[in-house]
Amino acid sequence: MKISTNIFKTLLCCFLFSILFVSCDSYLDREEDMSMTFEKIWERRATIQEALSNAWGYMTNPDNQGENHPFTGASDEATIAYNLGYRAMNEGRWNPSNPPYNKWPQYYRGIREATIFMRYVQTAPARDLMETERVQWYAEARFARAYYYYQLVQLFGPVMLLEDELLDFNLSIADLQRQRNSMDECVAWIISELKAVEEILPYVQPSVYFGKPTKGVCRTLTANLLLFYARPLYNGNTLYANMTNPDGSYLFPGIATVNMDRWRDAAAAAKAVIDMNQYNLHRVYTGGVLNPLESYRKLFLDMWSNEIIWGRFIDSFWMRVHTRPRGVGGTAYGGIGPTQQQVDAFAMANGRYPITGYNPDGSPIIDTASGYSEEGFTNMVHPIEGGAARSTFNMFLNREPRFYATVFWSDSRWAQDGSNFIVSFAFNGSSGPGPSHDYPWSGYMYRKYTDPSLPTGNWGRQTFPLYRLGQIYLNYVEALNEYDPSNPDIVTYLNLIRERAGVPNIGVVYPEAVGNRDLMRELIRNERRVELVNEQKRFFDTRTWMIAEQTDAGPMYGMNVMAPASGVNNTPAAFWQRRVFETRVFQPRHYLYPFAQSELDRNKLITQNYGW
Repeated sequence: MKISTNIFKTLLCCFLFSILFVSCDSYLDREEDMSMTFEKIWERRATIQEALSNAWGYMTNPDNQGENHPFTGASDEATIAYNLGYRAMNEGRWNPSNPPYNKWPQYYRGIREATIFMRYVQTAPARDLMETERVQWYAEARFARAYYYYQLVQLFGPVMLLEDELLDFNLSIADLQRQRNSMDECVAWIISELKAVEEILPYVQPSVYFGKPTKGVCRTLTANLLLFYARPLYNGNTLYANMTNPDGSYLFPGIATVNMDRWRDAAAAAKAVIDMNQYNLHRVYTGGVLNPLESYRKLFLDMWSNEIIWGRFIDSFWMRVHTRPRGVGGTAYGGIGPTQQQVDAFAMANGRYPITGYNPDGSPIIDTASGYSEEGFTNMVHPIEGGAARSTFNMFLNREPRFYATVFWSDSRWAQDGSNFIVSFAFNGSSGPGPSHDYPWSGYMYRKYTDPSLPTGNWGRQTFPLYRLGQIYLNYVEALNEYDPSNPDIVTYLNLIRERAGVPNIGVVYPEAVGNRDLMRELIRNERRVELVNEQKRFFDTRTWMIAEQTDAGPMYGMNVMAPASGVNNTPAAFWQRRVFETRVFQPRHYLYPFAQSELDRNKLITQNYGW
């Protein structure tokens, strides 16, 4: 959201000992009584606005992908080199005593802040607060609260709905305990809140407030929640069928039976966003002709493109310093990159996906019709780096434009500031293992989000897309394919994504998949994996599809970074072979986050998630 962090920091200092700041480990802890400072907040418009900013201050920042969240590091689409919490998740050595990135206390604090704001802003005596602001700010706080619940449900499944209740902390701990609401109740309540807020919020926020919620954001969150609710984790999953609260009520009522109406509802919700005609796929034209490479690349470099439904305007340091190769000099941590499995997912220029699966030994099963090869080298001019043609491993030839906008491989030229520096991810190469741990374990680095036009040391700013129209198209075709596989909109909207990406029509490339639910499902999932790569969606996709036991477990592959380089800019021939860089663990219990043991000890009515 486009709100000054200084406001948030100021408010934290002012309210450190007031009820607005919850410094305890849980929303169930006792707090200090309200002070006069708290009463004065509501007497001036400026401090009321600061209080609203504070209510928004519990969002998870997307930029520092290693420290803030596991959505990149604990996903099969990425490798991160640092020893942080996602490492414990990937190795299966996490449990309720030490859940990394535990967002439960963070989001419940945000829920409490938003509820307090909602309660007091309605009667705030501030004379300089306009009535339109009072109404809209109330709605924005209400949206923040619904969003925090949405995030909790994504991670934990059903949670406790406090609604408008502010718990009386003079009660005993026993009286403060609550059991979880059912999944049905959580979904219904979040959607009802979003619909109520949608009636108040504008279609477009003023430019100074870009990043605040709008009607489209409300509809998008509804569409995403309904899609997750329709997917196999919550629709036909027998693992959770017998989970109950202490009073015997089911946490997932009816989950063992597939409800096809959920797919219908998810499709309708996504179409409702599309039919707003408020957003467009970002397109860049060169000489009047669509430029697919620049269209996709600039989507993440141009500020507030009309494809972004909701975004965060962020300083780009953390997003870009982790994908700047160490060897190019300056501040560079260079440790985040795609896995070989993610590299394999991109289509060829002819629109076919080159790798259709893997043999037991990990070797790829190649679609010979794709034209893909892992043998030999060919001279190629890189479409972004430019310059003279350079010898390039054939794996990287004739790939779709999104591949070149996303993947940075060894022996590539770092093109910032017109540099001709050739990067090597081999052992003792300029940016590989040996002298430092700052290197991509897979031998690849993400190019997405990097801006070669910026001078060295200037990290710039960017709009990180929390949700965008391309995702809504993919939501729509996925849900429609499950509910009505012969619907022509499936091909229409999938092809809008592919056309922008410079990839041929799905019906031409895979005619046998049109109208075939099972074949089209796999194509849609792969298209989603490629289009939304490194946007922190894959973590939840593999879990709600219930495929993570296959995709997120076992060997993770990359190139052979342990092959010794003969010089810092050299990538030896032995580098260009698949190598296991990590073996990951994913068990059925990992589909949902565990509740921390400290919360279970505090609230005896919480039923722990499956398997924990």
